[in-house]
Amino acid sequence: MAEPVDCIIIGGGPAGLTAAIYLARFLRQCVVIDAGDGRAATIPTSHNLPGFPDGINGGDFLDRLRQQALLYGAKLVSGQVESIAVVTGGFIAQTAVGTHVASTVLIASGVVNHRPKMPAALHDQALAIGLIRYCPVCDGFEARGRNIGVLGSDSHGAREAEFLRRYSDRVTLLAQCEMTLAVTDRARLRDQDITVIDVPVRSLEIEGQRLVARFERGGPLYFDTLYPGLGSSPRTDLARQAGAKVGSDGSIVTDAHQQTDVPGLFAAGDVVEGLDQISVATGHGAKAATAIHNLLRERET
Repeated sequence: MAEPVDCIIIGGGPAGLTAAIYLARFLRQCVVIDAGDGRAATIPTSHNLPGFPDGINGGDFLDRLRQQALLYGAKLVSGQVESIAVVTGGFIAQTAVGTHVASTVLIASGVVNHRPKMPAALHDQALAIGLIRYCPVCDGFEARGRNIGVLGSDSHGAREAEFLRRYSDRVTLLAQCEMTLAVTDRARLRDQDITVIDVPVRSLEIEGQRLVARFERGGPLYFDTLYPGLGSSPRTDLARQAGAKVGSDGSIVTDAHQQTDVPGLFAAGDVVEGLDQISVATGHGAKAATAIHNLLRERET
C-alpha cells in the first residue's frame, strides 16, 4: 500500500494535471493516476487554447502540464483505478498493481467519444490528419469554407450540423443508422440549406486528401472533414461506486466548488456537465484544488 496522501487525482488530462499543479503549490501531497486514454492526447493541433496563437498538439500540451506538476512535487502514476471506497477519514483507490489512500479524491476521468463504425486504425489516421474532428467549438474555424459532413441520426447530429453551417455553405448530415429526425429538425435544416442523406453510411474510407462515405445504395460522397455527432459517455463508474449523484445526462453533479454530494469527493473536466473545452477543464481543476486545500485546512484546524 502506498503512503497516504492528501488527494488522489483520477485522470491525467488538463483538469487532473492542473489540479495537481495547484495542490503541489499548496504544499499538498497528491498523486495523479492516469490510464493514458484521455481525449486531449489525440488532438492534432488546438488553436483555441489561450496563449498558443500558433496552436499546440494535445500530447505536447499534456507533456507541459506533467513537467509543471512534477516540478512542484506532484506524483504521477500510470494505471487504471478499478475501484474507490469511502472509509473513515478519506478514500481507498485500488489499481491492478496497488492501493492508494487519501483524505480526498478528485475524479477527472473525462468522457468516451462515440466513434463512427470504421476500423480503429483508419479512424485514428483520419483523426490525425483532420479528416475526422470531434469538436466544432474547438476547430469549426479550421473547417470554414470546406465540404463538411456530420454523422448523426437524431437531433444531436442536427444541432451539430446547424452549428457548423456558419463556417460553410456545404454541410451534409449523414446517418450512421436509421435517421430519426423530428419534423422540426428537418425544417430547420432545410431552411439553412443543410443537405440530409437518409440512407445509412455503409463505410468510411480515406481517399487522397478526402474522406469518402459509401452507402447502402447510391454513389459515394466526398468530404474535406467529418464530424461525428454521435455524442459521448462520461466515465462515472467510480463516482457511482462512491455513492455520488449523477445527472440525467450521465455526468457527475457537483457544487460551485466542484465537490460532489459525497464529502471530500470532487469532480472536474468533461466528466462534469458543462462545455467540453480544455480551458474549462483547467478552470475546473484550479477550482477543485483550491476547494480541496481549504477543506483540508478546515479539518486541520
